[in-house]
Amino acid sequence: MTSPAVTPITARLVVTGAHGQLGRALLALAPDARGYGRAELDITDPDAVRAVLNPGDVVLNCAAYTAVDRAESDVDAAFAVNATGPAVLAAACAEAGARLVTVSTDYVFPGDAEKPYEPGDPTGPSTVYGRSKLAGEQAVLDLDPNARIVRTAWVYTGRGTDFVATMRRLEGERENVNVVADQLGSPTYAPDLAAGLLELAARSDDPAIPRVLHATNAGQATWFELAQAVFAGIGADPGRVLPCGTADFPRPAPRPAYSVLSGKSWAAAGLTPLRDWRAALNDALSAISD
Repeated sequence: MTSPAVTPITARLVVTGAHGQLGRALLALAPDARGYGRAELDITDPDAVRAVLNPGDVVLNCAAYTAVDRAESDVDAAFAVNATGPAVLAAACAEAGARLVTVSTDYVFPGDAEKPYEPGDPTGPSTVYGRSKLAGEQAVLDLDPNARIVRTAWVYTGRGTDFVATMRRLEGERENVNVVADQLGSPTYAPDLAAGLLELAARSDDPAIPRVLHATNAGQATWFELAQAVFAGIGADPGRVLPCGTADFPRPAPRPAYSVLSGKSWAAAGLTPLRDWRAALNDALSAISD
């Protein structure tokens, strides 16, 4: 299975959260899109949002407050970006005749499942971050009947401070690295997700596509398995990655033990399934070393 090809789009694309890892990946694949970071557009300001929208635009909302632990004590800021922002975008898109695709997260689920989550499964976030993202989802569904929500998980590029980048850095700094082995999820390479979102954007007026979808690279892994794969991918000994438990790394926000997202809804809508996470990771590491 290969990464989805970049789908030509006739509508003008507007990308919010353009300076984040997913926003940058989108703009790399769609350089003609109009990208806005936090400094260029306050998505909680209805007048500012209305001013940048035209009828027929497709808005890909990647703006998010993603500091999961900090959100526990920074509740207002998390809800402003993750709930109020999507609500403002949804209302403005409905008014302007624009289409909205907003990105959400596996953290809207309780994290105690034993099989991959489907879009219609009961939600039940246990963190401020998850509750703020779920509030944003609900507002979008209420305010814009044509909007789509795409939940994803464990997004990385391998650069900066994401998990893959951190493992690359620690490989050079430590003899061994302890990594949690009792949390299972869906590692997702940002450029693969970006290509999938562009394919969805090209079909944003298709009523056959469900309002809520899941998109991650295929397969599942623990953080420990992902870290081992990173070490192996850069030519290091994966045996230097040692398993540990969630209890060994207490955090302000509880992490879900199980957050694998099912891709059935994405494939059933006729969208190209994202490739296996290991193939994506290999490409990510190759791109970094080039």
